[in-house]
Amino acid sequence: MLRTKLLGTSVLSLFLFISCQPGVAANDSHPLAGIPLRSIGPALTSGRVSDFAFHPEQWQVHYVAFASGNLWKTENNGVTWKPVFEKESSYSIGVVELDPSNPNTVWVGTGENNSQRSVAFGDGVYRSLDGGQSWQNMGLKDSAHISMIRIHPEDSNTVWVAAQGPLWNSGGDRGLYKTIDGGASWERILEIDEDTGANEFVIDPVNPDVIVASSYQRRRHVWTLINGGPGSGIHKTSDGGKTWRKITKGLPTGEMGRIGLVAAETAPGTLYAIIEADDEGKGVYRSTDFGESWEKRSDHMTSSPQYYNELYVDPNDADVVYAVDTFTHRSEDGGKTWEKISFKNRHVDDHALWIDPADSRHLYIGGDGGVYESWDRGETWRHVTNLPVTQFYRGTPDNDAPFYNVCGGTQDNFTLCGPSRTTYTDGISNADWWIAQFGDGFKAQIDPTDANIVYAQYQYGGLVRFDRVTGERLAITPQPGADENAYKWNWNAPLIISPHNSSRLYYGSERLFRSDDRGESWVAVSGDLSRQLDRNQLEVMGRIWSVDAIAKNMSTSMYGSLIAVDESPLVEGLLYAGTDDGLIHVSEDGGQNWRRQESFTGVPDMSLVEDIIASHHDANVAYAVFDNHKRGDHKPYVLKTSDRGRSWELLVDGLPKRGTAHTIIEDHEDASLLFAGTEFGLFFTNDGAQSWNKLTGLPTISVRDLEIQRREGDLVVTTFGRGFYILDDYAPLRTPQADLDAGAVLFPVRETWLFNPDARRGWGGKGDWGTGRYVAENPPYGAVFSYYLPAELQSLKDQRRKAEKERAEKGEDNPYPAWDALRREDREEAPSLVLTVRDAQGNVVQRINGPADKGFHRVAWDMRYPAPDPVDLSPSTDRAPWEGTPQGPMVLPGTYSVQLAKRVEGRLDEVGDAREFVLKPLFTGGLVAEDRGAVLEFQAETAELYRAVMGANRAAGEIETRIKHLLKAVQDTPATTETQAAAVRALDARMKVLQVSLKGDRTVSSRAEPVPMSLTQRIGMIAGGSWGSQSAVTGNYRDSYEIAAAQFPAVLTELKSIASDLAALEAELESQGAPWTPARLPDWSK
Repeated sequence: MLRTKLLGTSVLSLFLFISCQPGVAANDSHPLAGIPLRSIGPALTSGRVSDFAFHPEQWQVHYVAFASGNLWKTENNGVTWKPVFEKESSYSIGVVELDPSNPNTVWVGTGENNSQRSVAFGDGVYRSLDGGQSWQNMGLKDSAHISMIRIHPEDSNTVWVAAQGPLWNSGGDRGLYKTIDGGASWERILEIDEDTGANEFVIDPVNPDVIVASSYQRRRHVWTLINGGPGSGIHKTSDGGKTWRKITKGLPTGEMGRIGLVAAETAPGTLYAIIEADDEGKGVYRSTDFGESWEKRSDHMTSSPQYYNELYVDPNDADVVYAVDTFTHRSEDGGKTWEKISFKNRHVDDHALWIDPADSRHLYIGGDGGVYESWDRGETWRHVTNLPVTQFYRGTPDNDAPFYNVCGGTQDNFTLCGPSRTTYTDGISNADWWIAQFGDGFKAQIDPTDANIVYAQYQYGGLVRFDRVTGERLAITPQPGADENAYKWNWNAPLIISPHNSSRLYYGSERLFRSDDRGESWVAVSGDLSRQLDRNQLEVMGRIWSVDAIAKNMSTSMYGSLIAVDESPLVEGLLYAGTDDGLIHVSEDGGQNWRRQESFTGVPDMSLVEDIIASHHDANVAYAVFDNHKRGDHKPYVLKTSDRGRSWELLVDGLPKRGTAHTIIEDHEDASLLFAGTEFGLFFTNDGAQSWNKLTGLPTISVRDLEIQRREGDLVVTTFGRGFYILDDYAPLRTPQADLDAGAVLFPVRETWLFNPDARRGWGGKGDWGTGRYVAENPPYGAVFSYYLPAELQSLKDQRRKAEKERAEKGEDNPYPAWDALRREDREEAPSLVLTVRDAQGNVVQRINGPADKGFHRVAWDMRYPAPDPVDLSPSTDRAPWEGTPQGPMVLPGTYSVQLAKRVEGRLDEVGDAREFVLKPLFTGGLVAEDRGAVLEFQAETAELYRAVMGANRAAGEIETRIKHLLKAVQDTPATTETQAAAVRALDARMKVLQVSLKGDRTVSSRAEPVPMSLTQRIGMIAGGSWGSQSAVTGNYRDSYEIAAAQFPAVLTELKSIASDLAALEAELESQGAPWTPARLPDWSK
């Protein structure tokens, strides 16, 4: 009987709503474009920092610019951070600068100011006038890489910008630029040539027309780097840039590369330069006449100037100079001698430094490992571990149960693995991640039959087999024979596990290797599959360069290697291999024979083949992605073959022309559903690539890899600068748009784990770890219902206003509504969406209200019956953290259904068919009850008693309120008698006695002495102590229930008696003209 009452009860409870609205741009106008993606971090290793900007008066307010992770702001010294530049056209930040006249004005130069292989480009300079809340592109859109911005200290409209210019091609906006109208127009005041830009500059603080600037000639392609040339040098103007002189006195006589420049604030006229040149010329130089002449101070040079070569001078001591580097060095004597600063307990590879002008011991340093702070001049460091900006090259989900993990290789921050979700209420913390391999990481593969076996890469072909059980790593890289040269491994070498044999690996250098024993032995299944070109004979910047060219071929993979490999999941031995020089090879016999394709319609020759996938649906179909950005071509190239690689067609309609495509994946259930990752976002098509649509749930970021976790139906998105994202349950994207336009759609509900989430520490959320602790969100807890509304449910007022707007647009008059019509509007119940959950027998379990506006929505049901607590309309924020949210008992595993309905003008109409779904237990065995039904039966009984006791408790409180008012009314009414007053006081006394049974004896307990347990304490203990467990009911709880069940009837009888007597007294007082008191209706007649 009690259980039946519980199952039939339905109230509205607290649920999680996730909504997205349709986009407005042409390529993100699909109704489901805003389907939410979930960041899972991590933040334990962070990503490459390019610059800092600190508020001059409130240093705890500062900005951190990331090479490929947007711009972040903190207002509390890093306790919390906010991304403030994540929806613009670029994501890579080279520099950030605050206006000294108004620090709320922020200038950003997009495009990383380094020349590394993994550098990202931008689209000019941006300005914010409101501390980063909004941005405007201020021009120089073809600069690609901004290396420095300076703002006039007294005139905010005067700004100088050093633009390195495009790294991969000539031309563009390169040189030193100046604006005097706040960026409305720009003048290039220093121009060298089409291959040379400006790197850094210093402005005379007394006379801003005096400027010293370094120029920088460089070019990178897939096959090479040239990091200097005749265009590099130091230049000076004394007339604001009208004329320039190339400075030579004291400087290297040969060609130079990257030159870093800095001024010493406390020594007017003193400049430092770190100059990349030949062995004789390279080093640190100083000028004491503002750049007219230079003295070489030492041979000190950074390990890779294209990646570093920046100097910082202590603002309080002109002789103290820092050179950021793999291991940052400091000079105490003006650059003569150098010593490493401590890198104990921190990452190496530094790129940015801030020295507190108020305390030179206080440093911030930023590099490949993120942000570190020191208060003792670099002896010890605090790592900032709440910035999720990891640069992943590639990522892979495993098949671990119940929750899968994601592993990915990062830029200089290991191969990291972490869970897609946890059972904890706080989500996914940094502590939930582990390291499979050190160094730079790339594509990791996980044994599909044993998630503890991870194959992880490191630089240039390094490969280990990591056993998570033992924590051991075995190096398994294929080794060359006695007479062979070292293999030509790409920086980002291709690695796959055969879909036909989990012990079989394929791994590519210039040749493809196969192992059938998990990497313990290898055999080559191809010869050299590249074009076998001599990269030193290829033109760069219009000519072939000498072997002694500055940094020639440094930090560049050996040319002529494999980048992409795949095997058909349908036909064993059907292999595809793509190279960095633009070839695709196909073998249909496991590598015995290969068919070469070197020309692809619409794709420039020699474009790098970045990704290949073989179809899960048709053995003749495969997809390839070409990348030509390292020749200055940023267009996407996505291709499809339907004849095993003999011919290919472009599939790029709807993909933006600015945005290299990096990766593609095919849905395993629907061949027409594809996802593509590009330099600036994530796209999908569900019509076989006839058109592409942008998914807007990501920040602007480079998507480098895509994988599908087929068991869960999740899309794992690997970004280069914002970590991993997961598109949970992307099944709605299989729906044709015509179906979405036809009416409301309730999408299929996937199987859901039934479990009680656990608080890791404290009370949910971040617990008591502190605000700064980083955690990524789990997916919504419970069964998630997804639906789409093609139009907002409209109230009568909405309908009238829509009609009025249409008439007004036609120039017609709008009649004034009748009063009856307006009354109907005012009295109308707001339209709502209702999701009704039923069990397998058709009993209503829950009714949940969901958002009723246009778009895609997700609502999570907590898999519990309604809370039996009294209805409480007060905000949940008023509760203490340990009180939690009221909840009912957990339902049983099994089959359920959900029905979508809309309530308009008070009428409930079902929409479409119900969706069945399954709740399956996450935990079995252990202390989980064998008879879950018996547990629920007990919880149902306790819930009914809980409902009654808590209702009585609330009613008792209301009766006390009525009695208090009645005491005052007796006093204020002349006609009342002392007998009536005594009767009210007697009721008050009875209530005090009754409250002892309900709430306990406060007279004793308030004096810290023990008292018998009250009814509310006892029933609350049963509900709070047992409803969060799936264990069998204990005898202790059964005994407590029996005690409460035995005590409550007498209390309830007395409460009803008091209520009856009170009502009689209230009636008497009403007849005597007493003032109104709560719960009493007045009598009146004429």
